[in-house]
Amino acid sequence: MFQIGFLLCLVGLTVGGPAVTKTREEIESFKNFLKKSRTENDVRLSERMLANPLASAWQNSGKFEGDILLDDWQVEGIVQEFAAGRNAYVWPNTNWPNNTIVYEFAPGDFKKRQQRAILKAMRDIEKKTCLKFRQRSPGEFNYVKITGAEDGCYADVGYWHRRGPHILNLARDRPGRGCFLYTTIIHEWFHILGFYHMQSTYNRDDYVRVIWENVEPGMEFNFESYESNIVQNLDLPYDYTSCMHYGPYSFSGNGNPTLVPLRSFEGEMGQEDYVTEYDWLRVNRHYNCPGAWSTDEPELHSEPVENETVKVVEEETPLDVENDA
Repeated sequence: MFQIGFLLCLVGLTVGGPAVTKTREEIESFKNFLKKSRTENDVRLSERMLANPLASAWQNSGKFEGDILLDDWQVEGIVQEFAAGRNAYVWPNTNWPNNTIVYEFAPGDFKKRQQRAILKAMRDIEKKTCLKFRQRSPGEFNYVKITGAEDGCYADVGYWHRRGPHILNLARDRPGRGCFLYTTIIHEWFHILGFYHMQSTYNRDDYVRVIWENVEPGMEFNFESYESNIVQNLDLPYDYTSCMHYGPYSFSGNGNPTLVPLRSFEGEMGQEDYVTEYDWLRVNRHYNCPGAWSTDEPELHSEPVENETVKVVEEETPLDVENDA
């Protein structure tokens, strides 16, 4: 997991695979894929999970890099650079103003237990960082719209003052399953806070090897890595067990691993049982929370959090939902 630089700028990217001249058909196919990823489609998450059960729910969500929702202007910029044989983006400042995330549940999308699970993750973010959440006031333009479309778990990345509703979608399920795993809810919130996937960082080739021949054709673009002069790892080490890291079978086209670790480490790459202390520290440093830069580096392994139905006392839930799960 890492943070994009603060300036609005043209960002160069590199892909670990060999450079290939793009044909008109490849460009159109790629453009259609990206445009399709912008909207809800007819494929349910449950169908994708049956087709690729070794990948997580968020990796199977049909968006860019699995669960990243792109704006239309981002799609156009990506396609232009792809056609020119480059990979570049225009990214805005990703920090939420005043370290405050404004949110609203889409009316009727979730039952009470589902809302409680989401609110539990939000309260844990508040406890672990200096960030705060508040409900949207009438007429506010920029806010996180929490939706429950059935096609997956995905989110916009970071704050963008011209975006309006910033989407965080969690396909409806029982808390503790699918998109309602605790770590998956946190994962999508981390995208909203401005973070990308851990294995996309500039030095990832020192830690993992992409097995390109095992990647499903057309999915290679999901394995990009960002240049070191653009991204910041916030003076923290590579974290194989980050809740933002791909698993070994991500976007596999033949059932064989697509990512192989190059170093020994404790735990499981792409695990979904807990949020590491490095995950939390990156958020705190990204938002310059008090004491974040003087904190001693924690151990890489953190105790797992049970992905079971979250129990939250009634008075902690700020919303009144009539129907229970």
